[in-house]
Amino acid sequence: MTDRYAVFGNPISHSKSPLIHSQFASQTGQDLSYGAVLAPLNGFRDTVLAFRTEGGRGINITVPFKFEAFQLATQLTARAHAAQAVNTLKFDGAEIIGDNTDGAGLVADIERNLDFILHGKRVLLMGAGGAAYGVALPLLNAGAIVTVANRTEDKAHQLASVFSAHGAIQGSSYTELTGSQFDCVINATSSSLADSLPPLPRGDCAKSHSSPDEPVTNGENTNNRGIFAPNALAYDMMYGKETPFLIFAREQGAAQLADGLGMLVEQAAESFFLWRNVRPDTAPVIAKLRLN
Repeated sequence: MTDRYAVFGNPISHSKSPLIHSQFASQTGQDLSYGAVLAPLNGFRDTVLAFRTEGGRGINITVPFKFEAFQLATQLTARAHAAQAVNTLKFDGAEIIGDNTDGAGLVADIERNLDFILHGKRVLLMGAGGAAYGVALPLLNAGAIVTVANRTEDKAHQLASVFSAHGAIQGSSYTELTGSQFDCVINATSSSLADSLPPLPRGDCAKSHSSPDEPVTNGENTNNRGIFAPNALAYDMMYGKETPFLIFAREQGAAQLADGLGMLVEQAAESFFLWRNVRPDTAPVIAKLRLN
């Protein structure tokens, strides 16, 4: 019998998950179907349980149900517990196993697909909502030195406090970023959905391209150097268009720009592995989606 999986969200028609998982299934020879379910805003739990009763083996969860999925799970992986949100459920007998694969997907995309090793790198994580909570622990586990910036500074410090036992992490306001540089800047805010830009300090573009070993001369103010270190990566979790953040990053001298499409596919691969114990090859799937 074909095993059933699906992605649950509201809205959901835009989701690429059915295409991604159908590609994974075809590639690995797994007998499964994968659909998309528009869950009522006030009926997520009942819709999920009905899907399980009808033979469903597992689901992915997108906005706005990740926190409800966290509450529904009877067992949590360490990364789901840390994130306090769930994007993957596996139905295993009476148990509902909750996982959060977003952070693993982000790290895999950055390190494997973009060939950017995070160990020892200064990473600016913008945002202190669910997306940031979902990726903080995997970033720290990869050895990154993380600064969290948020419009509401207290929320940045709160996130940093939650994960402080796992590595080097601190909270910050955007204003306090002036004069600092980062090897990797990640936009985990919702600003790109609104075609807006987080309030990042703006540096002198010419100075952003200067050598890190070049001495400061003629009384030059180092506060004008911008937030992007030489060879820096700018990463926006949103995909499908060039966002204001990526435009800003290019203008400010970031060496490498990336959207979140690779993260989307990599986090799906983590879910697929949890369900099927088979790890698909993500590269051809990412390439296929880039063409669409």
